[in-house]
Amino acid sequence: MPTAIIADDEDLQRSDLQRMLHLVWPELEIVATCEDGGDALDAIAKHQADIAFLDIRMPELSGLDVARASDGKCRVVFTTAYDNHAIEAFKLGAIDYLLKPITEERLQHTVSRIKEQLSAGTTPNDLMQVMAALDQRLREPQETERIRWISANSGNTIKLFSIEDILFFESDLRYTRVVSAEDEGHIRTSIKELQKGLAPDQFWQIHRSTMVNPRAIARARRDEMGNILVELKNHPEQLKVSQTYAWRFKGM
Repeated sequence: MPTAIIADDEDLQRSDLQRMLHLVWPELEIVATCEDGGDALDAIAKHQADIAFLDIRMPELSGLDVARASDGKCRVVFTTAYDNHAIEAFKLGAIDYLLKPITEERLQHTVSRIKEQLSAGTTPNDLMQVMAALDQRLREPQETERIRWISANSGNTIKLFSIEDILFFESDLRYTRVVSAEDEGHIRTSIKELQKGLAPDQFWQIHRSTMVNPRAIARARRDEMGNILVELKNHPEQLKVSQTYAWRFKGM
């Protein structure tokens, strides 16, 4: 019976991938689920897992760090929300990847390929060269990476938000709210990290903890204390603008 580990710093992302794997590959035994790269590396060594499903971006050790440190001891499938991480090496079959939001159809395709490799006893060629190429790609300026979808947690549900539908992001010490006109969820990604995956001026930062979609702004006004408040077209909340970002509304 083949074995696998799943590593992702988002709880519901891990559980959702585990659920889909049970559906498309019931014979696969998930021996460990991990929320960071260090635990993933320990789990690979402890369980001698055949396959590791690794989120590319995780705290401490990234998925790439784990794959490199495991030194070919198991087959690697990267999961990523950034489609330009899927460099040509992936398409050539050296390493497989799953683009978030993961679909059962794409997962089934990946599982079929892994089964063929396991049956034939083959391993990916030039693995370290592919790792080096991917590492270089990840070190390139991030402005070429564009987030298309946000997978956000809401209770026991994962909700998918098209980046165009999001009205604003609002962070606290632990989570970032993802708010659309009709729904909301939360992610662990900070405002600073989100900015790396967004096109310039796709969202305006108006506070240390807030970014707003400028197309969602209905108007901005000053309250009786002189603070600037942003009113939205399709949402009742009003967003406060800090003095640092008041220049965006300097005509007021």
